[in-house]
Amino acid sequence: MTTYFTADQHFGHENIIEYCGRPFHSVGEMNALLVANWNAVVGPHDTVHVLGDVAMGRREESMPLIGRLAGHKILYPGNHDRCWYGHGERALRLEQEYLDAGFDEIRQGPLTMTAGNREVLVCHLPYRGDSGETERYAKFRPLDEGMWLLHGHVHEKWRQQGRMVNVGVDVWDFTPVAEEVIARLMDATLLGSTTPAVPRGDVMSGHCRSSTPEQL
Repeated sequence: MTTYFTADQHFGHENIIEYCGRPFHSVGEMNALLVANWNAVVGPHDTVHVLGDVAMGRREESMPLIGRLAGHKILYPGNHDRCWYGHGERALRLEQEYLDAGFDEIRQGPLTMTAGNREVLVCHLPYRGDSGETERYAKFRPLDEGMWLLHGHVHEKWRQQGRMVNVGVDVWDFTPVAEEVIARLMDATLLGSTTPAVPRGDVMSGHCRSSTPEQL
């Protein structure tokens, strides 16, 4: 059994292709590849921690894709998930919609867990930084007390920045990343390695194109 991390699929969100320079010609092509890449690495007994912003667009089209994804799926909602606690009490009542769609658990807020024998925080939002130029959601961000943080939200802005590791699909070849890969990245940083712990492959490296903060 393997543990994976991922974030920011944005299933059904056609405009994310342009905003973040994703290499797809249509939202259907993007959805299909995200599902195929997930199921190519995740088995039925694996666990996947999804750090938010899983689906947008028309819910009747994007939400059913969750049920096609293998493994035990745990959602840590992000600002684009209707069940994110940052949207208020009404959002919490929508958790069942995501469970019905195929998630096995929903966990709200910054939480602590173990990754690679190291205690880390997991949250959709990073300590600092954003997908656009304006830094949003300050009161929902985790407090930086020196722990490693696994997060999403920033799309292709960075894969790693200090103790912040972005597990979003835009910097991991649109595929969930295994816990052991994250552990090697953290270990290499602590050892002062000057070479990348994990090759970037064909990951897109440009910045998100002009967009309003609410769109990312």
